Amino acid sequence: MHGVQTPIAMEGASREVRQQVSDEGRAYFQQLHDTPAFGADGTFDLEGLREGMGTRREPVDPSVTCRDWRMGELSGEWVVAPSADPSIRLLYLHGGGFVAGSAAYYLAMAGRISAAAGCAVLLLDYRLAPEHPFPAAIEDCIGVFQAMVQAGPDDTARAQSTFIGGDSAGGGLTLATLLALRDRRLALPNGAIALSAFADLTLAGESLSSEESFDPIMSPRCLPQFVQMYLGDSDPRDPYASPIFGDYTGIPPLLIQAGEHEIIRDDSVLAAAKAKSDGVDSTLEIWPGMFHVFPSHEPLLPDARQAIEHMANFIRRRSTT
Repeated sequence: MHGVQTPIAMEGASREVRQQVSDEGRAYFQQLHDTPAFGADGTFDLEGLREGMGTRREPVDPSVTCRDWRMGELSGEWVVAPSADPSIRLLYLHGGGFVAGSAAYYLAMAGRISAAAGCAVLLLDYRLAPEHPFPAAIEDCIGVFQAMVQAGPDDTARAQSTFIGGDSAGGGLTLATLLALRDRRLALPNGAIALSAFADLTLAGESLSSEESFDPIMSPRCLPQFVQMYLGDSDPRDPYASPIFGDYTGIPPLLIQAGEHEIIRDDSVLAAAKAKSDGVDSTLEIWPGMFHVFPSHEPLLPDARQAIEHMANFIRRRSTT
């Protein structure tokens, strides 16, 4: 992958999307390397990870509204830009290795997606491992997606179009939730977006080694702890745990994005290939010079701005309103 000059976007044949990584993106990538990647020193600081990913990052645009949401013991927030159509809804599942992360940490990113795509975004605080191991988070996502179909912000009417998206662990949960909805013969969304998906908990991807020295966000040394805390004694080859092993027949269109320099890049490549082989309309974008979940970083890089616009185009093209 090194030396790639354009994001690879595969929807049938590959097509060029961007000429080169931005100067700002290149500089920011180097800046990230000033701080060691999570787990690089061989430690796993769960408390610190939860504290960091539990911080509240408000939308950059103050006109974007954030509204508390609750369903039983679950909570989250609706994020709605002024131009958004509340009948177009995206359930967004945060990252954090299945053990950390929060809706509050993703408010800024959700605000940008809501404004770009013209949709309402529901950020869910699904249950975290190890307190609530696999498949608790998937069950949460299934139930909340069904509720989101029926009611939107301010208990507005049934949705016209729905989507599921997420990053890292949330990207894996996005794919697993699609498989589970299909298997249970429940209503499926119009499409789904997986960013930097953690979708192979067998930890077999070649990018784990090829990108170890390049990834500024995560070290391969921390991944076994994420897997153990989430799965316990469950089989990592279970398609709901590792969606690269799933049968995607009947799944709605997918947009899968990842950065060139991330250790779990191959999870996205393999998931997209499996979906495509099963007949799914699947687009894979590998962004040169980019890193794990790069569209979530502020200030927004030109590369991230374009990636979010690709997400918005995906949602707009597949909305039925």
